[in-house]
Amino acid sequence: VQLQASGGGLVQAGGSLRLSCAASGRSFSNHAMGWFRQAPGKEREFVAAGRWSAGWWYYSDSVKGRFTASRDNAKNTVYLQMNSLKPEDTAVYYCAARSGWTVNYYSEYEYDYWGQGTLVTVSS
Repeated sequence: VQLQASGGGLVQAGGSLRLSCAASGRSFSNHAMGWFRQAPGKEREFVAAGRWSAGWWYYSDSVKGRFTASRDNAKNTVYLQMNSLKPEDTAVYYCAARSGWTVNYYSEYEYDYWGQGTLVTVSS
């Protein structure tokens, strides 16, 4: 299983970015997908998670209403649309996957596969 994250960059506060996570190696129809981020000097934190087959997503309170996750089955890719970005959103963003859903979807330790991370920098 391979996850390839991309789409990060430098954006001004209030702007938008869309991250992509291309998945390969197997069918992800029964997988849970997660987005996490790690800011400099901080621990990795949960951003969003959902079940690939269901198409619904959970979000952290800090991004709810601003970020939207989605997936494209034909491209085997999940996305994270980030709007109204704030300087505190600056972090390396990671996508992750695991076989089957978990009630602990917000915990990084529940995921078996990780992308390499993509840096998002939001300037004030």
